[in-house]
Amino acid sequence: MSEQEVGVGPWQGDWPVGSDGEVLPPYDEMLLREGDRRNVADKYRYWTLEAVVADLDTSRHAFHVAVENWEHDFNIGSVIRTANAFNAKAFHIVGKRRWNRRGAMVTDRYQHEFHHPTVADLATWAQAEGLTLIGIDNVPGSVPIEPFDLPRDCVLVFGQEGPGLSEPMRAACEVILHIEQYGSTRSINAGAAAAIAMHAWVRRHVWQQQPS
Repeated sequence: MSEQEVGVGPWQGDWPVGSDGEVLPPYDEMLLREGDRRNVADKYRYWTLEAVVADLDTSRHAFHVAVENWEHDFNIGSVIRTANAFNAKAFHIVGKRRWNRRGAMVTDRYQHEFHHPTVADLATWAQAEGLTLIGIDNVPGSVPIEPFDLPRDCVLVFGQEGPGLSEPMRAACEVILHIEQYGSTRSINAGAAAAIAMHAWVRRHVWQQQPS
């Protein structure tokens, strides 16, 4: 394998097969034969996509991620990729059903996706599920995320690069949080803001709960 290649080559040695000669779960026969070039953690090498999703489902975190999709923003993909990294319960697209998947780098395949045509649809769904909508945007009246006690069962909601959260979405959220900044720029990239917000949730509900 050259330095430019990602992942691993064909399986070395005897294949993981049963007494009938069939490849055992969770392995994928094609990946065993051709190699696994996907951007997945080492524990998932040669696993079928379905097996990876099933395993992730056993440890998904309680928070969801929602992104408004009115202008086919490229940054949506980056947000979804980060949602995969932090193993969010699911991600939600609000607005247009078709969204720009390029930045997701196929990580959306390992997650659960929901579509809501309007803000009201998302709000109704979240209420029925007992989830709090938490907006992330740098707007007048927003609250710093750093000291805020993020609820465990919530939906972190992100707007698009530039316009940020829409007015209807701001009204639907329980609170709007912003990330404190100390330089000259007014805002940071939507994908970066999403990563910071998700990590804040992880620090509050995962890291602090681990035994010392």
